[in-house]
Amino acid sequence: MITSVSNPKMKHVIQLNKKSKTRYEERVFVVEGIKMCMEVSRELIKEMYVSERFLAESTNRERLKGYAYEEVSDAVFSHISDTKTPQGILCLVQMPEYALEDLLGDGFPAASAVAEEPVSAGKQPHLLILESIQDPGNLGTMMRTGEGAGVTGVIMNRTTVDIFHPKTIRSTMGSLFRVPFYISDNLEETIAILKGKGIAMYAAHLKGQICYDEPDYTVPSAFLIGNEGNGLSPEIAGLADTYIRIPMEGKVESLNAAVASALLMYEASRQRRKEN
Repeated sequence: MITSVSNPKMKHVIQLNKKSKTRYEERVFVVEGIKMCMEVSRELIKEMYVSERFLAESTNRERLKGYAYEEVSDAVFSHISDTKTPQGILCLVQMPEYALEDLLGDGFPAASAVAEEPVSAGKQPHLLILESIQDPGNLGTMMRTGEGAGVTGVIMNRTTVDIFHPKTIRSTMGSLFRVPFYISDNLEETIAILKGKGIAMYAAHLKGQICYDEPDYTVPSAFLIGNEGNGLSPEIAGLADTYIRIPMEGKVESLNAAVASALLMYEASRQRRKEN
């Protein structure tokens, strides 16, 4: 049993939780909680740590059959956990990696082995494109909502909050392992590539004249969502084919970015279900 926070392995977990640079250098991130850990493909789990209290439950020991893990004292586990009420299990996981083609929905195999079959397989492109989203909870919620709405993938730029941030991971509720995503080094170029493939770009924008439920989203489509405070930059907004608006009552100018994206993704989902 590991009983000291000074243990090199425990220091490593803490570093991975706190520093995105360490995560990307090693291509490894931390996943906490029984549900999330059990959803990761076993071959992608590098290390697993469980608390003595967790192991005291026979049902937990049963679920861990076939897994290699190390026991950690409850006191030490509370230090390496990123949550206020640790569940007593975490694992270090190899980062999934996708190519842009994996998000296009026409049956390309995923580059990552996290999901046995990517949610994009066999679908028309239905993309969420994010520019500089800053809140981990918003990003995680968008991933989770995107899975529910049937998106083929989520694209984000480098200034969007780290998708492997502990709070983002928790907010995805496992969707991180099933929804293909792509982190673009140059979002303008990526959007240009997608437009060249015939994907229509819709920007949720205050200047939008068309109500969000009017366009035909049964064709290959992508929604552009900008930063929570500033919205889309002029450069990215200028790449949209159509500005759309979400009708507002009262004095509200706009919705939370995650809420707005949910409305748009589910409208596309509704239209596609109706067509089928």
